[in-house]
Amino acid sequence: MTQEGGGIDSLVRKRIRALRVAHGWSLDDLAVRCRVSPSTLSRIETGHRRLALDQLTVIARALDTSLDQLVETAPDDVVSQPTYDQARGLTQWALRHEPGVTVARMRLTGPPPEGPSALKAHPGREWFTVLSGTVVLLLGERRLRVEEGQAAEFPTMLPHAVGAVGGPADMLGIFDREARRSHLGDGARER
Repeated sequence: MTQEGGGIDSLVRKRIRALRVAHGWSLDDLAVRCRVSPSTLSRIETGHRRLALDQLTVIARALDTSLDQLVETAPDDVVSQPTYDQARGLTQWALRHEPGVTVARMRLTGPPPEGPSALKAHPGREWFTVLSGTVVLLLGERRLRVEEGQAAEFPTMLPHAVGAVGGPADMLGIFDREARRSHLGDGARER
């Protein structure tokens, strides 16, 4: 008899199987790791056995995940809408599961600002990748060229600034709350 209960029950079973397969493990491999028989795991994955909290905890640990992640519901709103700032060439997406973190696509048209007062510093780290063109990253006393397809990650307590060289450049950056305030302006929305 197959256990009824679509929704979360079915989702958990699919996650267990998907995680097992992603690790490259057979039912026997996972059974050894969580000390549950392969036939019990098979029945859990196929819905022929009830899900029990004590077994799910052991299975989650063996799959190198948490029980919370194993049983969380699927999000209803997977697609998010960006906000646009045409004047600044800025497109932003707020990350729902990382409060205060924003992904922003920026179009840089000018060189980085010159002079020590133009460099910004704040707590945290930044990451960006260049989608097109070439970006110059001023990082303390260093001047680094970041070409299309390359990425940069750095501690933001180092005074820094970015700009384009040789024409416009598009970059995609991940900014925490402090970086967003510093680089994207006070108008950057939080969700």
